[in-house]
Amino acid sequence: MPTSSYNRPLDGQVRLMTKVARMYHERGIRQADIAEAMNISQAKVSRLLKRAAQTGIVRTTVTVAPGLHADVEEQLEQRYGIADAVVVDVDPEADGAELIAALGSGAAAYLEATLSGTDRIGISSWSQTLLAVVDRMRPFTARGATEVVQLLGGNGAPEVQGHSHRLLGEFARLLGAEPVYVQAPGIVANREIRDSLLADDALQQLARHWEQLTLTVLGIGNIEPSDVLITSGNAFTSAERAQLLADGAIGDICHRTFRPDGTPVLGELDERVVAVPIADLLRVPRRVGVAGGPHKVEAIRGALAGKWVNALVTDLTTAQTLLA
Repeated sequence: MPTSSYNRPLDGQVRLMTKVARMYHERGIRQADIAEAMNISQAKVSRLLKRAAQTGIVRTTVTVAPGLHADVEEQLEQRYGIADAVVVDVDPEADGAELIAALGSGAAAYLEATLSGTDRIGISSWSQTLLAVVDRMRPFTARGATEVVQLLGGNGAPEVQGHSHRLLGEFARLLGAEPVYVQAPGIVANREIRDSLLADDALQQLARHWEQLTLTVLGIGNIEPSDVLITSGNAFTSAERAQLLADGAIGDICHRTFRPDGTPVLGELDERVVAVPIADLLRVPRRVGVAGGPHKVEAIRGALAGKWVNALVTDLTTAQTLLA
């Protein structure tokens, strides 16, 4: 009988092997259907099943590696109709920094295991959680994607400007991909300025990049902005946030705000945002949201309800709350 050789509970390949093995052996899903559902080739599904047997994940039943929560992940997928869920362990008493670190590790492992090498990736600009993802990724030995594109204006106050540039630039470097920046702020004073910026040749070219994305990696925010976002000058004012709350907003992705049922909050504030259009964002085949913690539950629920994301990386406590 083969013996188990995995020893890293958050290793992305172990998670992927486990997921594919459960789908094939326990749920009876055909390899071709698994490949389509997970956006990977059928040949890769076959290799993963073979490796699952070699490492001892597959015996007479599927052995889930320590630290993985396959049952909870499958419940999230079925409850919210998403293609993939990754649930990471976080101490319930952990502070915000520890939560962000754990989410970053889980998302990094997931991306390392699933990127195809041909993806055109869009990524949020001002997310502390996504910076934690990039900080925990290992460089790819072969190209992990063709390009990485900012989804929201990345220009901001000089003291934090490096955050958005580092997030995109380092992610692209690790993947061996070309970085594509949005050379504009995320929020401008009025619609006329926004339209003038979008009419510029550089942003017209950027719009074509947005239309060709195959994957997005997204932070999910609530209406209260992070310290980094406030300092950057790319946050809505307190009065504007009060207006959004009055309009029913509970969360945002790339400054596109939405209600609990996932419907977007449109109007004057949305017309001032320099970011990927909602229609282009929702057309992307794989949209990975990375978020967790009690203050994000309603925003995550809204993002799932509106299909803003179709894959989710979150922590166990948040996952259990979403299922409650």
